[in-house]
Order: sequence, then structure tokens, then C-alpha cells
Amino acid sequence: MGYDFDSVIDRRGTASEKWERYAGRDVLPMWVADMDFRAPPPVLEALHARVDHGVFGYTGAPEELVEVTRTMLAESYGWHVDPEWLVWLPGLVPGIHLAAAAVGDDGDAVATFTPVYPPFRQAPARARRERLEVPLADAAGTIDFDRLEAMVTPRTRLLLWCNPQNPTGRVYRRDEQERLAEFAARRDLVVCSDEIHCALLLDPEAEHVPFAALGPDAARRSITLLAPSKTYNIAGLGCSLAIIPDDTLRRRFQAVRAGFVPGVNTLGFTAALAAWRDCADWHDELIAYLRGNRDLVQAAVDAHPALSMHSPAATYLAWIDACELSGEDPGAAFEAVGLGLSDGRAFGQPGFVRLNFGCPRATLERGLERLARAGT
Repeated sequence: MGYDFDSVIDRRGTASEKWERYAGRDVLPMWVADMDFRAPPPVLEALHARVDHGVFGYTGAPEELVEVTRTMLAESYGWHVDPEWLVWLPGLVPGIHLAAAAVGDDGDAVATFTPVYPPFRQAPARARRERLEVPLADAAGTIDFDRLEAMVTPRTRLLLWCNPQNPTGRVYRRDEQERLAEFAARRDLVVCSDEIHCALLLDPEAEHVPFAALGPDAARRSITLLAPSKTYNIAGLGCSLAIIPDDTLRRRFQAVRAGFVPGVNTLGFTAALAAWRDCADWHDELIAYLRGNRDLVQAAVDAHPALSMHSPAATYLAWIDACELSGEDPGAAFEAVGLGLSDGRAFGQPGFVRLNFGCPRATLERGLERLARAGT
């Protein structure tokens, strides 16, 4: 249909977290995972129709959304989920924190791989758990299983897992996840799997395999976190879900959530339903556009004498090694040339930066022109 991903939309003055960070400065924001594209037309149409209704009371998940979600998971991944497994949440980050609080007891440990999305590193302490950070083997996101074996303790109850991996963009193969599932079974770990980027596969040969779909034991010890927000650029509407097959684990998760984490708002449900039901063509064109953007970023990084990166198989995020540019704090060097990136220190890996290429091609080209001047 030729959807428009090229129009540059002025987001200044809209209270955008992404754009307000550098308000009044000539710094192009390419940091937080928030695309600069309009939401898909079917989502906008559904929101307009719901607003025209005019009543916005407390709302449960629409039955159609539940069925659309189950159908999407079955058709995309061969994963058949029961309706009662779904726990709707106002965001994926609350799901990470709830998982940390629901599994184990005070003083137990939560393991995660680093670098990783910063809330993974923040949640254990807030749940009064010890945090164990297991470094990945390389900047491509490879798991170091020997290090995992050595670092996980008998008090470890939960593994926070991210696939596709944020920030490296790795899509883990089935055999890698099966090895992880065997480890989790042997150590009796619950695995909270953040799969929010699963519909953003850029490499045609990449295949997303939900951790819980590996088999009955993996499902029994799993909490899967999903949302349409990253793929369809509707994060501000706050609609996510946890999928928890085990009854006991799900009840504990819900008990921790009760009275503490609110429900999803009406417009969040409306947008999620339209996104997963009506936007397949838009999604196909988005993936092709992001693939082109990724390749431009790779070329620009390859051309820079002090930068390197592994091409992400998924997401619209580039994880860039800038250690040779400015040691452990390269962010300042990029801001000096007018480019605002995510600091690798928040992800547990100083010396790296994360660049969001989910934007119109003209915006990306401006950003890459600035990137080329960094350190010169």
C-alpha cells in the first residue's frame, strides 16, 4: 500500500520523553526505544472511533483481543496458550518488577545477562533480591554458559531473559534456548522472558522461538512478557501482558500485582487490538524500511575508525562499541557533535552506546553525518 515512513514529524513541544531530553539544544535524540513514525492507520482509526464513543471507564481486556492474541501466537510461533494464562499489564517494565518480587523470597538472587535493558538491572534490588549479572560472551550477545554455571548460586530463583536481546539485537536459536531451558530445569529457575521485540526480525533467516514454547517444563517455569508497543509505536498507550501457564506461579504474580499495579486503560486495549488484528501490511513495510536503516547504520559505523558493531538480527537498535573513541564515557563525545545516544553504562557495559534507527531516513542520515564527526 505504500505506507509513509519518510515524513519527518515534529515531536518537539509534545512532552516527548525522547525529544524533551535535549530541548533547546542542537542534539538529535536517537536514544530511547521510541520510533518517530506515526502509528499504523488502522490503529489511529480505531482510536478515533473509541474516542468518539466518549466514555472511558475502567476496562477489562476485550474478548476479541484475547482471541486475536491467542491466534497470533499460534499462527506465528505454533504456541497455543489458554485464555487464563494472560495477565494484562500497563507496561512491560512493571512485569519485570512483578516477576522479581513474585519469585523467591527476600535475600534470594535474580540472575540476568549483561549488557541488558536497564530495568533488568534495577528490578532485583527493588524486590529485595540480590542481583547476579552474567556477562555475555561478546558484543553479538552470545551466551557464556560456563560463566552462567559458575555464577548462579543455590539462592538464585529467577533468570531474567531477553529475546530478541536488547541491546545487541541477537535472536537466539532454538538450540541455544534449549540449552538454557535445560540449565533452568537443573537449577530449578523460573525464567522471565522479555520478548517484546519478537515481531521486529530484520534478518529473513531469523526465527523467534518463545521460551515457553520449547516444551512443557519450560512452559511450567516461564513468565513471558509481550506487547505490541515497540513494533507498532504505541508505547505511550500502555498495554502489555504476561503469559504464565503455571497456576501457582500465576497466582503469586497476581497477588504481588494486586492493589499495586493498575489495569490497562481503554485506549491501550483499543490500540493493541487494532495493531495485532489489522496491521500486517504496515508491519511488512516497516520491517523492510528498518532493514534499510540498519544497513545504513552498519555502513556508517564500519566507515568510522573508532567504532564497531555487530549487525542486529532484530530490533531497531544498534549496539555500538565506542571504547576506542572515548573510553568508558563516549556519550559526551557524541553529544558534542549533536547526537544523543543511550549510554552503555546503564546497560552494564561502559564504553558502548545504543542508537535507535527507528526514524525517517532523512533523520537517520542527519544523525549518521554527526556520528561520522565524533572524535574528529
